[in-house]
Amino acid sequence: MMQQTFPDTPLIDVKNLHCTFKTNLRDHLFGPRKMVQAVSGVDFDIKPGEAFGLVGESGCGKSTTAKLILNMATANEGDVRYRGDTLLGLSNSEWKPLRRKLQYVFQDPLGALDPRINILNQVIEPLIIHKISDKEKRHEIAAAMLKTVGIRSNQYTKFPHELSGGQRQRVVLARALILEPEVLICDEPISALDVSIQAQIINLLQQLRREMGLTLLFISHDLSVVRHLCDRVAVMYLGRIVESGTAEEIFNSPRHPYTQALVSAIPKAAHGVSKSRIELDGEPPSPIDPPDGCRFHPRCRYATAQCKQQNPQRREIEKGHSVACFEVSRINADVIK
Repeated sequence: MMQQTFPDTPLIDVKNLHCTFKTNLRDHLFGPRKMVQAVSGVDFDIKPGEAFGLVGESGCGKSTTAKLILNMATANEGDVRYRGDTLLGLSNSEWKPLRRKLQYVFQDPLGALDPRINILNQVIEPLIIHKISDKEKRHEIAAAMLKTVGIRSNQYTKFPHELSGGQRQRVVLARALILEPEVLICDEPISALDVSIQAQIINLLQQLRREMGLTLLFISHDLSVVRHLCDRVAVMYLGRIVESGTAEEIFNSPRHPYTQALVSAIPKAAHGVSKSRIELDGEPPSPIDPPDGCRFHPRCRYATAQCKQQNPQRREIEKGHSVACFEVSRINADVIK
């Protein structure tokens, strides 16, 4: 992907975001409920017009981060700003006009749609909620948006269960875009789709981004898709961002051991390319009881005594490329190219 230039002033700015919540687990019958540390000190920003990827294994806090931005979950600490104005702590009435500007695309398109309402009326519904235009004009606007995302007119009266997975996701996109948002947050939008359909949805997202000037936060565990779609990438592990940079830097010169392992697992399509996959020891620790120090140290082949005791802060190793690792200077950046 050719590196693009974006304005310096962020459209979305996330600072020191923390979120913990209670589980139903207890040490004993009447003991206190255990707490999950879902997001721990997350920082990133997204520039206008940029596609920003948030990647990591399932359970690392990606989706919780997205929900915190949109007030669908409650932060314990930190700040989220949109165009310089804080979003945390706003009332529902204060959020209503912002919903037009920040839209969310869910992972499961069937679960996101109302099974009792045909797809045309589901796309019209946001226009009614926000009192946009009159009845006749709303029908025209919704039909035009469905056409834009590739839904034919003979499908407008169908119900969600009558559509394929790819068609349902196109309807979800149409409903999100009908309000002409600035920011589209896509939470694993293709993971529930067949592989043959995934490329169609990604290409559609790229087309819509160009035509509508969208800013994307794209959440995924599929690094090959993120590499194709995103300008910058942040890598999460157990609630923390361990590396961030341009897509080119992350995929061509990963510096954190966890990022190196993720990138090594991307299937290589080129003939004659032979690269060994980096196998990590064990499974990610539980967010209920994360390890002291660097949360990655139990699985890291470079871990030292310092890593087990202290939490490394993310620091710039090159302009725009930051890593949270004490041992980054001795890690061979050429492990993967």
